[in-house]
Amino acid sequence: MENNIVVRNKLELKSKSDNELNLEDRIVSLVNASKIKIAISVNSGITELYWNIGHLINEDILKNKRADYGNYVVKQISETLTSKFGKGWSPKQIHRFMQFAKEFSREKVATLWRQLTWSHIKQLLPMENELKRDFYIEMCRLENWSVRTLSARIDSMLYERTLISKKPENTIRSELAHLQSEEKLSPDLVFRDPYLLDFLDLHDSYSEKDFEQAIIAEMENFILEIGTDFAFMGRQKRITVDNEDYYIDLLFFHRRLKCLVAIELKLGAFKAQYKGQMELYLHYLEKNLMREGEEKPIGLILCAGKNEEHIELMRLDKSNIRVADYLTVLPSKEILQEKLQLSIERAKNRAREITEKD
Repeated sequence: MENNIVVRNKLELKSKSDNELNLEDRIVSLVNASKIKIAISVNSGITELYWNIGHLINEDILKNKRADYGNYVVKQISETLTSKFGKGWSPKQIHRFMQFAKEFSREKVATLWRQLTWSHIKQLLPMENELKRDFYIEMCRLENWSVRTLSARIDSMLYERTLISKKPENTIRSELAHLQSEEKLSPDLVFRDPYLLDFLDLHDSYSEKDFEQAIIAEMENFILEIGTDFAFMGRQKRITVDNEDYYIDLLFFHRRLKCLVAIELKLGAFKAQYKGQMELYLHYLEKNLMREGEEKPIGLILCAGKNEEHIELMRLDKSNIRVADYLTVLPSKEILQEKLQLSIERAKNRAREITEKD
């Protein structure tokens, strides 16, 4: 009997006109859109509420100017809110509200609560560096990161690995402002150094072919690491110059930068001849594959070591070429953080020296 009902329902569905099905689809879309609006509205209200609570407490504590008053107020408010509304109002949570109101202006929160949930904001609160926090806010908004993805990006020290972190603070502020107002993404916000490729599971001895095949097998993870706007176009892309064949290891297209990206994989440290090889590839792509409305192609050379002086002297950025280390085995977080901080300081010192010379 049940099977007959199922069959009859299926037949009735098939007999419906396209208009009826389209109407149903449209109604389903309306319901889904409404749910999204409600969720956004609820999130906005919650985030605004938490900021207002923190702001009121901060103002009250400042007025009283007593060392012990702050903890007393937080404890009392926590107990009152818990008795009236149940769980979720612990002293720790109240302190988060206060920090939220202290670190974020009302104007900033007015746009923030439409884009990120309170769970996102909790991940950002411990950051003392405002530029670093703004970077994660803008990238989270732009790429629609989940809370889990945001947490993973912070843990992998994405900001410190992104080339923008090595620029002067004024440059960082300017590029983040462009990203916020115009959704204009610069290459320095896209490319990273080093790239963390531990998911490739490569052992002590491997060839460039093994390296490439491992990336192809783990393409989803590779794109997550290099950036979700990269669209894979092919491996060992053959180009012919003067009847001689060359092969680009990996070819991508970046949707927001609107340009082709050629990636070369090298097992050892960077060598001077790699620049000429990549320049050849980029000029060929610009002449033969670049379409109207696209930007000039960018080259990324992934090496096991960078040879900083070579790279500085060869001025690779003028050739639209980026060079980055890759790590197939991750050091401890402390060692990686120390390495990245040294790299940032070194890059900023170089920038200052160049500015002073000019």
